[in-house]
Amino acid sequence: MYNEELNARSFGTVNNYEDNPNIIRGSLIPAGKFLFTPRAYVETINDTITIHRFKSAKIVYTALAFLLVVAFSFGSISYITNNRGYPLLAAVNTNDGDAPVIIENPYTHEQTPLKYGVQVAMSQPNFFSETRDSFISAGKTFVEADLTTMQLRFFNNGILQEQVPILSKGKEGSWWETPAGLYQIKSKEKNHFSTFGHVNQPWSMAFQGNFFIHGWPSYPDGTPVAAGYSGGCIRLANNDAEKIYNLVSPNTPVLVYEKTLGADSFVYEPKVPNLDTPHYLLADIESSTILAGSNLDDQAPIASLTKLMTALVAADYINLDKNVSVGQPTFVQSLIPRLQGLNTVSMYSLMQLLLVESSNEAAEVIATQVGREKFIGLMNEKAVALGLNQTTLADPSGLSADNISTAGDLLRLVQYIYNNRRFIIDLTANQDLPSAYISGQFGQLENFNKIKDLDNFIGGKVGETEAAGQTSISLHKLMVKGQERILAIILLGSSQRDADVHELLSYAQERFEY
Repeated sequence: MYNEELNARSFGTVNNYEDNPNIIRGSLIPAGKFLFTPRAYVETINDTITIHRFKSAKIVYTALAFLLVVAFSFGSISYITNNRGYPLLAAVNTNDGDAPVIIENPYTHEQTPLKYGVQVAMSQPNFFSETRDSFISAGKTFVEADLTTMQLRFFNNGILQEQVPILSKGKEGSWWETPAGLYQIKSKEKNHFSTFGHVNQPWSMAFQGNFFIHGWPSYPDGTPVAAGYSGGCIRLANNDAEKIYNLVSPNTPVLVYEKTLGADSFVYEPKVPNLDTPHYLLADIESSTILAGSNLDDQAPIASLTKLMTALVAADYINLDKNVSVGQPTFVQSLIPRLQGLNTVSMYSLMQLLLVESSNEAAEVIATQVGREKFIGLMNEKAVALGLNQTTLADPSGLSADNISTAGDLLRLVQYIYNNRRFIIDLTANQDLPSAYISGQFGQLENFNKIKDLDNFIGGKVGETEAAGQTSISLHKLMVKGQERILAIILLGSSQRDADVHELLSYAQERFEY
């Protein structure tokens, strides 16, 4: 039995040089008791240290309350629950293996291993601090990038060894925004030349798709890049980047945090309207309050709502500023074909076609940029990373009836997009982005997403196939109790999409708006 009260690693400040001659004043080292974690005890079974904490730690990151549980394991995965039955951070294997993350549905107890990648819950301060403290308690070596305080920290075996300021990050709301999540150092280069920005990135450490931690970039002639937002990377001063570069190794975990989904105390009094649509959801996107819904956890085909995930994966893995080759997909058709006869097209134009005119051709061309099967695999990995446990994606366009999800999963998806990739929402409502360096090459497009006679629509996506019926995700601004709120309406299997949206908005306005 290992007693956490006496031996756990946690935050503590050292001021006694005589007792700790090798520690710098103010360093964070193992302390005699937890300063940021609850009372607990630890037991060891089969080389696995399990931390038992007695605390109500219900971590809700959507209205459906799926909980993320961080677990370290080399063999079998174990986890714990507290005295109220809620999963907590927890199992640590003493063997040195990778650190899977487990999503558990607290109602069905179904567990889903979560791979490294974007984590929507990492935008919540409580979840992030619990995850970080779990790493510290386990004596893990990892990097913490706090994009709210703009500090990057390196922990060696649970002890803070280095802390440096972050000088630049991706601009919030743009396609260069750096997403919160749990990542790993994939590779290291003393000087990486970015084909995206055409700049040299000293002391580069790749951690996700096109995202790096690196020193201050410079152009090929040696001129430093001007201060400002990055293209999604985490920029450090060169000497600081070199320090971190020399400390980390491939597979070192990287925790990226930026507060976006903070606590919201806004309260509704929900009642259920009568709709014939089998799957619908009306929710406040910021507080996650569900105002009305039906069959939230039942799977159904989603048609072109799939393209929101296509856009997310494209933003992670493809340079949206570049031109790409156009292969002619012969197995899909679009209502408004625009790519026939073209050899190249800008990625920005493809994103416009994908999200505004719901182009199936654009979806397939985007997928071919990394390989179609690989791209579909990345879409499903992203779904798992976002906690979309009931979502399966079979193609980039949504034509297949095997693209399935639930209203609850789609709420989590649109919440993530709204908070971390808002440019996608902006494109669905208005084909031109003020932050884009280039303009589209197809002129004025026909927007399929807008709903007739509604001026509060700020973005969304529609779809329709024989298997799915009419599907829709739409976001709307309403004044409620003197506050501007963003409401999400999700429909699956509708036969009168526009009428259903109007009905749900009328319901919200009659009961909550004043």
